[in-house]
Amino acid sequence: MALKSSLLQAHPHLKTAHIRILATTDLHMNLSSFDYYADRPEPSVGFTRTASLIRSARQEAEEANATVLLFDNGDSLQGTLLGDWAVAQTDATHPLMSAFGRLGYDAIALGNHDFGFGLPALGRIVSRAPCPVLCSNMQCLTGVAPWQKQAILTRHVHINGHSIPVRIGVFSILPPQTVKWEAPQLEGQVAAEDAVATARRMAENLRRQGCDLIVALAHSGLGEPDVAPMTENVVAQLSALDGIDAIVAGHTHLTLPDPSDGNPQQARPMVMPGSAGSHLGVIDLTLAMNAAGEARIAGHSAHLRAICPGGAEAGDWVVPEDPEMVELFAAAHKATRKAAAQPVGRINRPLHSYFTFCGVDQGLNLVAAAQAAALRPVLAGTAFETLPVLSAAAPSKFGGRAGPRHYTEVPAGDVTVRHVSDLHVFPNQLAAMLLDGRQIADWLEVSAAQFSQLGDSDEQVLINPEGTGHNFDVLHGVTYRFDLTQPARYDLGGQSIDTSHSRLRDLAYQGRPVDPDEQFVVASNSYRANGGGNFPVPDPSRLIPVPPLSLQGILRDYLAGRLGPDPLENTAQSFSFVPQAGRSVILKTGPSAANYLHELDHFAATTDGQDARGFLRIRLSL
Repeated sequence: MALKSSLLQAHPHLKTAHIRILATTDLHMNLSSFDYYADRPEPSVGFTRTASLIRSARQEAEEANATVLLFDNGDSLQGTLLGDWAVAQTDATHPLMSAFGRLGYDAIALGNHDFGFGLPALGRIVSRAPCPVLCSNMQCLTGVAPWQKQAILTRHVHINGHSIPVRIGVFSILPPQTVKWEAPQLEGQVAAEDAVATARRMAENLRRQGCDLIVALAHSGLGEPDVAPMTENVVAQLSALDGIDAIVAGHTHLTLPDPSDGNPQQARPMVMPGSAGSHLGVIDLTLAMNAAGEARIAGHSAHLRAICPGGAEAGDWVVPEDPEMVELFAAAHKATRKAAAQPVGRINRPLHSYFTFCGVDQGLNLVAAAQAAALRPVLAGTAFETLPVLSAAAPSKFGGRAGPRHYTEVPAGDVTVRHVSDLHVFPNQLAAMLLDGRQIADWLEVSAAQFSQLGDSDEQVLINPEGTGHNFDVLHGVTYRFDLTQPARYDLGGQSIDTSHSRLRDLAYQGRPVDPDEQFVVASNSYRANGGGNFPVPDPSRLIPVPPLSLQGILRDYLAGRLGPDPLENTAQSFSFVPQAGRSVILKTGPSAANYLHELDHFAATTDGQDARGFLRIRLSL
């Protein structure tokens, strides 16, 4: 990895000036280089290490007489037990706000998960932010928003002996679906606007206000270049808009530019620096003076810097932690570990998510059972009381982009607060829907999109590498099979491909086929019930009113015995695959899955080494 970009090779007496933009995104409160769910150090994540990259990149730029701007692109406040602990400390400055101040951040964007604790908590936290907090396409309906629509930063650059003021306009957008995803916290309090329309308007307004450069902090994924309004991932569309000079992307936890592509030149400089502090985005702009004496962009480059340049799984060198940040987070780190160690209950068997895409995930069974146990008393005495109750749950930790150590693993014995959060990471609430057999079948077709279509290769992977496991709902209480030879009805974004496609086979309840018109109550979570993952959510009239009950609280009550045992916990495996004689697929999972290989005896499973990222390859006979 090149440690210096072209700007740092520039001679200070040339007729150009340089601005370096540094960016983080999707920190998800991974402040320390530590896994609070497993209670162990984790070198592949951590803002304490990203801070070292920030200081190094800033020093390089300043030594080359470049101006430095530092931004965060959202989803910073929620995602680990440290985030849960910090939001409860109502009288103290949030540790991340303190860190942003120490490191000299110039603006902070908000992401969808930053709203997960509600507006009062968000307002309290960002009221002590050291710089502007931005969210351009979200309107507060209940008072003064704790964020701004834009920021204009003025910096002086020196070109050919002249000091020229440069006005940098900054705005941010996030998925408009945030209002739905976080409905329990935001309903009636905020309204979202289309991200692309907002970006176009903000860029035009900032130009009219005399801005020389426009930076878009886009808490959004790449997406397609031409899609409908109110789309979730729109960065490809933003890159085509006139007036935007640089883009920081996020939300989908990808890395752009892809380091394996050699950091190719882009028409418009853009970075997406991974997640959990894994990367720092660096955009370098070269400015020249035009005939009117104004600074204009004459060149640009963009690249990423990783805290584990060769991959933490391979044991390569890791960027050291920044001592000031380690000291700053020390008290919060200690308090979080203490809170996470509080006992909740006991289990008599280990729970893990290594085989969530092919076998029985006992942790997922537990979540589904807890949801059903909490819902049944709510249904008592209502018109829904006599209907069969099903429960939908998806894994929170499933490897994927987060790497081969990102799996749930709870040992048999005492269960603590950290184990509960390991089973369900997000602060969702219980939800319930009234679905018929036809809607349930369609729901499961969306889950089936996570699987690759079976081809002729013996190296066929089971899971589409572009998929996201939290969109793999397993429906407990029914049984069904997937035919992997068939094309998917839906794409990974939940959009219909072809309604004639079907991977679902043999959907049954208590051993008999499910009738398309048969009615079921389905327990789920607020994210899914409000459209998260673009599942075919029913008409709002089909949503069943449920009191505000957090899923993590429900899990604690279930493990502590305050909720009675639910029959769904011990049901047989919900899904299986249609047999394919002589065919096999590769499951990529965490290396520790080797300890549980006996659970896959019905697949005649064998291990097949590790891939380049450190995932264990397990061959499954179909």
